[in-house]
Amino acid sequence: MNLSVAWVKRFWTRERLVQVLALALALGISAMIFSFRDQIRALGDYGYLGVFLISIAVSATIVLPAPGWLIIATLGTILNPYLVGLVSALGGTIGELTGYLLGYGGRMAIKNAPMYQRMVGWMQRWGGLVIFVLAAIPNPLFDIAGAAAGALRMPLWKFLLYGSLGRIPKHMAYAILGSWSLGVIGCIGH
Repeated sequence: MNLSVAWVKRFWTRERLVQVLALALALGISAMIFSFRDQIRALGDYGYLGVFLISIAVSATIVLPAPGWLIIATLGTILNPYLVGLVSALGGTIGELTGYLLGYGGRMAIKNAPMYQRMVGWMQRWGGLVIFVLAAIPNPLFDIAGAAAGALRMPLWKFLLYGSLGRIPKHMAYAILGSWSLGVIGCIGH
């Protein structure tokens, strides 16, 4: 067997194939969401199912930020804000699986970034608490935390649980703020 064939066989292990497929899936989902962003906005016409699907879509973007909080606040003016908050938090947590998959599949590509290294250290020390806190506060670091969780092979159910528990109060606050702002604007207009 020549040297190049042996190298290819060592490189393309089952784990490497899973990593490449997970990375391709995460990037493909982000590209699809960017391409169909106008159609995704129209999902708001479908009530709570629309809220759920929009939340998945805006949270799944790992390359381009999406104004999810603004959409949640707007839908909180139309629908029950508590249900909008709950449904959007659950959908958003599912959408964050792209970051988790990026880490699971692409950890070699991002492992040298200083913020990623810091996040890995936090995840190793505090685990699910990092996911909970970063899901609960508005910040751009959750994708990095999701990638670290995937790379460290945090059980998927833990990632989803801590992410949901952190997102629910934040998303409810967005929806209630949207509902409240509509009431304030109505009072000013009279």
